Amino acid sequence: MEDILINRVAQSALTTLNLEEFIHPGERVVYDIKDNLFHGLMLREKDFREFIKTHDWAQYAGQNVAIICSADAIVPTWAYMLLASKLQSHAHRYVFGNLEALEQELFQEAIAGIDAEQYRDAKLVIKGCGEKPVPTYAYVAIMQKLLPVAASIMYGEPCSTVPLYKRPKA
Repeated sequence: MEDILINRVAQSALTTLNLEEFIHPGERVVYDIKDNLFHGLMLREKDFREFIKTHDWAQYAGQNVAIICSADAIVPTWAYMLLASKLQSHAHRYVFGNLEALEQELFQEAIAGIDAEQYRDAKLVIKGCGEKPVPTYAYVAIMQKLLPVAASIMYGEPCSTVPLYKRPKA
C-alpha cells in the first residue's frame, strides 16, 4: 500500500497575513530643505516664498516624500508647513523625517485600513521571511490591531510557527 502525503497546512484553519502586501508601491523621495538655505545657514523668507511659487510641485504626484534638513541650520517651523501645503495636492503621503519615518507612516496608514473584524476568532500566522524587508514596527502595529479580535496569533510560516498569543478560554 502506498503512503499518501497529506498537506495538513493546506487543510488547517490557519489564516496567513503577509505584511509585504501592505508595502505601498509608490516611489519614496527625500526633499532636503538645505537646498533652499541662504549660504547653507538659514532660510530667508522672501527667497523661500519665491521658490514655493515657482517650483514644479507636480513632479511629486503620487510620490511619498520625506522632508528633512540635512544641514545644521536655522529653519523656522512655518517653512516645513509651507512645503506641506504644496505637497498636499500632489504627493500620496509626506512626513517630516527621514525615509524610515516615511515608511513607518505608510505602514501605519495601511494597517489602519485593515478591517480587523474579518479576522475575528481567526487563527493567524503573521508571515515572517519574505522577499521584501518589513520593518519591526509593522509587526508590532499589526499585533496591536489584531490582538483584540484574533483567537490566536503566530509568527513565521504555516509549517513552522512561533506561537505568540492565544486567547484565554472564557
